[in-house]
Amino acid sequence: MNFSYKGKILISTPDISGDIFSRSVVLIIEHDENGAFGLILNKKNTEIDPNLLNILDLPIEIFNGGPVENDKIFIIVKGTPTNEFALKINEQYYLTEDILTILTELLENRLSISDIKLFSGYSGWSAQQLESEISRKLWIPIEHYPLDYTLSHHQSLWKKMMENLGGQFLIWANTPEDVSMN
Repeated sequence: MNFSYKGKILISTPDISGDIFSRSVVLIIEHDENGAFGLILNKKNTEIDPNLLNILDLPIEIFNGGPVENDKIFIIVKGTPTNEFALKINEQYYLTEDILTILTELLENRLSISDIKLFSGYSGWSAQQLESEISRKLWIPIEHYPLDYTLSHHQSLWKKMMENLGGQFLIWANTPEDVSMN
């Protein structure tokens, strides 16, 4: 494998599928010859019990990371990894599944709620699947984009990124969610 999308942002192109990837912005965490692993940054999980979102009086939002293993929780954290179980995303962020350590860090004020983002599930691609989807123009890879991965970024992120690309992407940015209504 000569090229990796690790650390890149993928923006879904508009389609009529209406699935979880419609109007998604995905951060690719890992990508090698065996496949890819990423998290959708802009889809809130609306199926989580609202009582769970106020864990220990901490106002926590949970996002849909993707359609795979929705019972697993992943956390993107801004800062320096606290243990060896963390996966470095870049110089500013890391990924962990260690909920207890993160809760401890929050309760002891070593982390702020604004320094984390929780995800249920993840987005996964088998070997060569992501490359195939990109070549079929289902995804637009973005090399560099100044983005705080821990911000809420609900539905406006996809449109904002499309607008920033300009050209034909401006048309896509302004299409209705249901493209059959266009």
